[in-house]
Amino acid sequence: MTLSKRRVVAVAVAGVLAGSLASCGDKTGGSAPQQTGEPPRQLTFKVATTDTVTSLDPAGPYEIGSRTLQANLYQTLLTITGDKPTPVPDAADCQFDAPTIYTCSLKSGLTFPNGHPLTSSDVKFSFDRMMRLKTPGGIAGLFGSIATISTPDELTATFTLKKPDARLPYLLTTTAASIVDEEVYPANKLLGAKAVGSGPYELTAYRPGVSAALTKFRKYKGPRAAQNDGIDLTLLPDSAALSDAVTTGKADLAFHGFGATDLDKLRSGDKVQVVEAPSAEIRYFSFHFKSATSRRPAVRRAVAQLIDRSAIVKKAYGDQVTPLYSVVPPGFGGHVDAFRAEYKEPSKTAAAAILREGGITTPVALTLGWTPTRYGAGAKAEVTELKRQLEASGLFRVTLRSVPWPRYQQLARGGAFDLYHSGWLPDYPDSDDYLVPFVREGAIYQNGYRSQTANKLLDQEVAEQNQLKREQVLEQAQAVIAHDAAVIPVWQGRLTVVAGKEIKNPTSILNQLSYLTFSTLRK
Repeated sequence: MTLSKRRVVAVAVAGVLAGSLASCGDKTGGSAPQQTGEPPRQLTFKVATTDTVTSLDPAGPYEIGSRTLQANLYQTLLTITGDKPTPVPDAADCQFDAPTIYTCSLKSGLTFPNGHPLTSSDVKFSFDRMMRLKTPGGIAGLFGSIATISTPDELTATFTLKKPDARLPYLLTTTAASIVDEEVYPANKLLGAKAVGSGPYELTAYRPGVSAALTKFRKYKGPRAAQNDGIDLTLLPDSAALSDAVTTGKADLAFHGFGATDLDKLRSGDKVQVVEAPSAEIRYFSFHFKSATSRRPAVRRAVAQLIDRSAIVKKAYGDQVTPLYSVVPPGFGGHVDAFRAEYKEPSKTAAAAILREGGITTPVALTLGWTPTRYGAGAKAEVTELKRQLEASGLFRVTLRSVPWPRYQQLARGGAFDLYHSGWLPDYPDSDDYLVPFVREGAIYQNGYRSQTANKLLDQEVAEQNQLKREQVLEQAQAVIAHDAAVIPVWQGRLTVVAGKEIKNPTSILNQLSYLTFSTLRK
């Protein structure tokens, strides 16, 4: 135990002893009953999902199922609440004292469920550990702008940055930035199948791959305090099992994994309520610049001019998703419908003019790659509809090539296709994470596209701490990407929750990044 932690514990123990002595000195003989243990779980919700949970440790893999549990079990310095799109205090108030100095002042009296105090020492340990482990599937690399974290006192953590980074407040809201108990978590490996956080809930039971039981943590201090007593989460195999659970009362609420047919049946009945909100998930088509055909701007721009997103959304997904006209979807700062502004409505005449001016002989042969094992049941219908649209113009001849995942991922990144189908869900709730993966050289979804103009704009937005000015720069970056058409966004997903009729606030638990926070659930 660190010296600072010993001092905090000593103060706490002294307070307990003082209270005990006062009780011993009470001559009134008060007979008030003593309360021990957790209060009865009077309002516990049964929740079901098809998600896979691979890690309870926030320094571990970062997929959606794990994020849902982590977001409910741990506390972060800052958080995003349903009524505000920008970070607000959770465990701390934070501010830039200089472009490269970010100071977080912790609330006093924070504790973990095991009684250990939460101090700045835990904050430093949590970040140092996460960045040192660099777990495959995690997002430690996004915190690369942090040079050091210092703890001038028990309630202050100061981040010194290598360079200005306006994304930091948003990064601090992610589950990867969760604060863990340094006396419980090993410094050099993941913890395993248990969790000790200071979030709205504590973990009381866990069966990996099967279920998890969460109980309200009554000493949580923050804006996400649970309005119920607990959550019993069950992991189910498929859409049919989800539908059965929520319609028969085995689950009060179900999410992630409903097929379009099952959702239509649930909507048409009167047993449940179906609520939706825009999610951060997007689908897009990406050109690869190893292809001589794809390197020609006129080819890319002609495809962007022809694509009919509304038809794809209707035919492939039954209007269960929303057409998207920028790589940054609505709901994120600086969003602008850049592709709509650049190309207006789908037009064969305009596309033909683009190809003619570019000196392109038609029909242009394109190989379109896709995978049936990664992007959902609608992927085949989506690529088939795009092929139909392009060939109906008489300007393109498209060959579809289907490859199983993960071989598809290797081929797509290696430039085996002229054009390929892909999807993206950001790691943190900021527009920057829809731009950097596609534009920066060496980024995860980089396809060989290089733009000095786009890179310069991204440098500007990362360094700009005035959010209004930053959003103006983000708008310019989206316009550059739309003009160059290196990637073509198609649709934005929706997060759907099915709940019993008596459930209150089901919409409020939906998070932009597609995981759920259960605090506001009521009956």
